Amino acid sequence: MNVKTFARASLLAVLAFGAIGAQAASMPMNDDGAMQYRYGDHLDIKKVLSVKDDQSNACGVVNTRMNYLDSKGQHESLDYRTYATAGCHDN
Repeated sequence: MNVKTFARASLLAVLAFGAIGAQAASMPMNDDGAMQYRYGDHLDIKKVLSVKDDQSNACGVVNTRMNYLDSKGQHESLDYRTYATAGCHDN
């Protein structure tokens, strides 16, 4: 394998992973008005009410929803991605 072939394969891999990441970040859990978290967003959270994953027995990256109260007492929902480990171990 020469340098040009390796460089092309590396470039294609980076582009493919970037496209997959962009698609995953843009997919909400469902369409009910929950805010989609973006890295660096300022969150006004006074009290967390619940945190729930899409798949409770998964191993890997999953959609997660947090329901919380902001400083004004308003109920808010936030969708974001987390790494679930519940299904990673065989018992």
